[in-house]
Parts: sequence; C-alpha cells; structure tokens
Amino acid sequence: MTVNLLGLDARRLQTFCAGLGEKPFRAQQLMRWIHHAGVDDFEAMTDMSRPLRERLAQQAMITAPRVLRDTTAADRTRKWLLDVGTGNAIESVFIPEEKRGTLCISSQAGCALECSFCSTGRQGFNRNLTVEEIIGQLWLVNKSLGRGVAEDRPITNVVMMGMGEPLANFENVVTAMRLMLDDHAYGLSRRRVTVSTAGLVPGIDRLREECPVSLAVSLHAPNDELRNELVPINRKYPIKELLAACLRYVEAAPRGYVMFEYVMLAGVNDNVFQARELAALVKDVPCKVNLIPFNPFPGVQYERSSPGAIDRFREVLMQAGLIATVRKTRGDDIDAACGQLAGQVQDRTKRTRRREGELAQ
Repeated sequence: MTVNLLGLDARRLQTFCAGLGEKPFRAQQLMRWIHHAGVDDFEAMTDMSRPLRERLAQQAMITAPRVLRDTTAADRTRKWLLDVGTGNAIESVFIPEEKRGTLCISSQAGCALECSFCSTGRQGFNRNLTVEEIIGQLWLVNKSLGRGVAEDRPITNVVMMGMGEPLANFENVVTAMRLMLDDHAYGLSRRRVTVSTAGLVPGIDRLREECPVSLAVSLHAPNDELRNELVPINRKYPIKELLAACLRYVEAAPRGYVMFEYVMLAGVNDNVFQARELAALVKDVPCKVNLIPFNPFPGVQYERSSPGAIDRFREVLMQAGLIATVRKTRGDDIDAACGQLAGQVQDRTKRTRRREGELAQ
C-alpha cells in the first residue's frame, strides 16, 4: 500500500523510515524536503541515496488535493476549491495583509453542527478530512503562491476556520497542527495557529492538554436561549460550561486569552442591551471580542447589522473594559468571506432533503 507522506507527523514518519531500514534522521530530511521545500518528486531529494529514493517512489507518494477552481477577489483574497473525492470538494482561503498572510483551512467536508447563519452548515456533512487533506491545503497554497523555501513563505498564520468543526475531527486536526508547528516542517508558532470551535467543551479540554494553540470560540449570542437557536450545539454544551472550559484553556493559551467571535445579525443579536449582557457574561474570562459583520449567502433569512449598530455594540463592550474589534470583510465578491464557504458536499445527513420537506409543509 502506498503511503501519502503529507499525512505523517515526525513520529509517524520516523516509524515509516524505520520500516524501510532507515535511521530517524531520514524522517527529518524528508520533512524538510516535503514541507520546507515543497518538493513532491523523490528524485529531487539529492541528499538521499538512489536506492532509498527508489524505495520511496515505490512505497510512498506526496499528493495534495486536486485544484478544481482557483479564484482571486478584488481585494486579492484568493480561494481554492479542492477535490477530496467521491463528489466532495472543500475550500481554502488565503488573506494577504501588509504584514502577514493568513490561510483559512477546512477540517471537514461539510459540517454537522447546523449553525443557522453559516453556509457550510447548510450543505450537510459527509466526512472528516484526513491529515494529508488538511495539511495538503497548506502545502498546496504555498506552492500556488510561488513559494517553496520556508524563509520566503507568504503564509505567516493559519486559522482552522474553514469548512467544518475542527474539534469534531480532533485527532487529524491535531496531527496536522503538529506538522504546522514542527521546525522541520512549517515552523509556525503556537500563537500563529488558531483553532475556531462552535463550543465542543471536551475538545477544548483535550486541546489544552495535547496541543494548546490560539483558541477562537464562536459565541454569537449573550444568552442560552438565543445561542440555542443560532448555534444548536449549545443545547449540549451551554454557555456556562463553555465559559468554564475557556477559563481552563486560558492557563495554557499561548496568547493568554480566548477570542470570542460574534457574528452581527441585524435585529437578532446586535442591540445595546445584548451588548451589555455580553459584556457582563464574559467579564471574568481573559478575552478579546471579534465582531464579524454577517456575510449573506443565497437562501439565508439573516441580514448584516448596519455599521452604526456595530459601532454602538462595540462601544458598549469597550466602555465595559473589553477589547473589541470589527473584522474587515474580505473576499465576499468570490464568496470567500467568513461563513460563506460551501464547497461541494455529498450530504450523508440528508439535511437538504429535510429542509425542502419543511418548506413544502
């Protein structure tokens, strides 16, 4: 069976090399060729013997998901639609800024959590992505941007904020992140890798123990009643339990705080009373609040809050002593903005069929 080396972290790559009768240092060499240099041809790995390169060519491969579509927005945000097989495709987004470049990576084909304001959630769910499909997005985008050498890479930050709930694919996401953090691979700091979760409390606790990186929590409501509607996983892990997990996580968080994400929905969660309620709710958690103007998509019933409503909401939070920012909308002309990623999903949850039935009643 041919092994895709993109999916192997340092420990697993050492095990693979041992199976070839090679010493552990070969794993480091392979990692640097694959992830530092972006090489997918074993013949180009010139510091390895020819017999070893021949064995690698017979037993291994370096293959990222195939690009179906590559689109660039007016603001230079770039989105890739990537084939992950059996009729499923995921999306990755690169956001260039003056002093950094952020890659938004998907972790699942679809999403099972059904957040009501998210385009991905409306597509249904098919499966978790493999490690090679997750890290393959980073590997592929580096090559697509014309960079191979680590010191010359435009990607300075990675956010697990694409399609899917990262903590619902815990093992594969953590293995991929260990590659992102490994100095022989991508060498990113824990501060520059962010996991965004809708609030899977056990996953937050596991992440704290196994691979603490920057944490963003999709809060979106100041009370359980509204959050149950917007983020249904709240019925299983209500706000009190979620905030307690956030407090535990802060002890290991590389930035010393948690980022609360709050999508701004006109007439739903954006008035000043809700802002005061939110400020009181999170006052004991070291945090920042990132207000996200809603990015509409076809068939959604929500509208974006007005700039004035967002400013008033932010002012209340800041007067309460919180750090609150407003996320700049990027790539919305190519449906690459927050909440718009949809890809192509062969839905195993039959969610679309259920919704059509509800609308017909």
